[in-house]
Amino acid sequence: MSASPSGARGTARPAPTHPHPHPHTKPNHPLRVAIIGGGPGGLYAAALLKRLDPTRDITVWERNAPDDTFGFGVVLSDETLGGIEHADPQVYEALQRDFIRWDDIDIVHRNTRHTSGGHGFAALGRKRLLEILHTRCQELGVDLRFHTEAPLDLPRTHDLVIAADGVHSTTRETYADAFRPHLTPHRCRYIWLAADFPFDSFRFEIAETEHGVMQLHGYPYAPDASTVIIEMREEVWHAAGFDELGEAESIERCAKIFAEALRGRPLKSNNSAWTTFRTVVNDRWSHGNVVLLGDAAHTAHFSIGSGTKLAVEDALALAACLEEQDTLDEALTAYEAERRPVVASTQRAARASLEWFENLALYLDQPPCQFAFNLLTRSRRVTHDNLRLRDPRFTAAVEDEFGCPPGTPPMFTPFRLRGLTLRNRVVVSPMDMYSAVDGVPGDFHLVHLGARAMGGAGLVMTEMVCVSAEGRITPGCAGLYTGRQAEAWKRITNFVHDRAPGTAIGVQLGHSGRKGSTKLMWEGMDEPLEEGNWPLVAPSALPYKRFSQTRANCHAPSSPTSANSSRRPPPAPPGPASTCSNCTAPTAICSPVSSPR
Repeated sequence: MSASPSGARGTARPAPTHPHPHPHTKPNHPLRVAIIGGGPGGLYAAALLKRLDPTRDITVWERNAPDDTFGFGVVLSDETLGGIEHADPQVYEALQRDFIRWDDIDIVHRNTRHTSGGHGFAALGRKRLLEILHTRCQELGVDLRFHTEAPLDLPRTHDLVIAADGVHSTTRETYADAFRPHLTPHRCRYIWLAADFPFDSFRFEIAETEHGVMQLHGYPYAPDASTVIIEMREEVWHAAGFDELGEAESIERCAKIFAEALRGRPLKSNNSAWTTFRTVVNDRWSHGNVVLLGDAAHTAHFSIGSGTKLAVEDALALAACLEEQDTLDEALTAYEAERRPVVASTQRAARASLEWFENLALYLDQPPCQFAFNLLTRSRRVTHDNLRLRDPRFTAAVEDEFGCPPGTPPMFTPFRLRGLTLRNRVVVSPMDMYSAVDGVPGDFHLVHLGARAMGGAGLVMTEMVCVSAEGRITPGCAGLYTGRQAEAWKRITNFVHDRAPGTAIGVQLGHSGRKGSTKLMWEGMDEPLEEGNWPLVAPSALPYKRFSQTRANCHAPSSPTSANSSRRPPPAPPGPASTCSNCTAPTAICSPVSSPR
């Protein structure tokens, strides 16, 4: 759909705009280029490479017909369009004539519609995009072969093979040992459909049915058409009986569920089928003279609309690297080095967006404006301040509902957690410092935690504090299972409460499990102690790492060790206070311990 509502970023690298003056003087300059897959990424790569060097022999193999396509609309960001304009003004001008543009996002939930503006979208039909690219390739002399499977010996007969054959890439699977792909399926089912009228904004609509939550994602892509995606969790899909319905029945059912959003109009299909999104990641993008591009190399969930955008930007970067580098190997290495960080960043945003929709049912009871705000910022790329720049009125409504005092950022408003009220929402997360002696926190912890508390955080958390001597990861881990340790922690908490009134301090209780009895981090992270080990307590006898010890092979202490050692401290003296069943700390400062990790 679009990068704008979720803030997914990418770099549209402009390819060189002029043909290389002496193409044959460059070593290993690829003259015979095969492109597998006639989608937008493959076609645009063909047009760019042919334009930069007309002497190249470029062939595109596409198994389907020229007008076969899946899905309906395509959204491109202004950044991507800028790269296209720089690299090939003719393609840009053709796209400009067909783009539908709009700024608003509508979120409809429980009969309430919230509108946020200033987002900026540009979309056109996927079929029209392919027509523009077909025409450009033909003008430049690219050989387009439709209804044709790519030959298996292309790497032998061509200088460069660009695999743009999609999420189900045959090329990627053929060379799986080299590319090492990782495919992760997710929890929702979705179907890609269309309506025969244009939405007047980007529309998210939530339907709470007797079977569970369903959502509609919709946007216009032509003067008389909109893309409509219906999505729901797998268990909701089964409960609603979609697994037993044919294509026509499924589409009719979806149209009834979202009849209001669709103005009572039917939905259209294009060989549409329910599917599960899969995130594709590859350890390598090239192997010899074969290189992956677009969905063959990586995927990003449609809720941030980056599939076509990433493929086009891949083509721009690949063309530029082939012109700039002296050899093919150097060009493919530079291409991956340039694109991988951008793709990884986009995939992180896409994963956050995907998981937000997977867990949509958890957010339904949020106040209306807060729900809309969280949907808009779900990828963590659009922030409160960014949304304020886009739409001050909407953001002000969110702040008013939330109860923000004028001029106060939400993070500095109080937060209530059962009987505890934090003065703000700034939490200092814990980090193991491995600086305790016999589990006793010392001056280092006092300064470390006290300084963070005095910095104004609402809540300061300790590092992992172990519940027993056997539950330590290293000899330097802090504990809370003796009287000395409890007194040392009391000294720290008293300091925080006295010197930073209003700051709460919390303890993170834990147990090392099979990770225990190892060296200090800077002496050898996760490596077993050479001497002075203690027995492990874990849910299984499996080693934490290949070289880790287990209960059966750990070495018992043979002699007393230094102060910062693995020697088990003496038990705490008995006292009148009630204690936690998992350790000897008073229950007032302890909590139930989770299963050993």
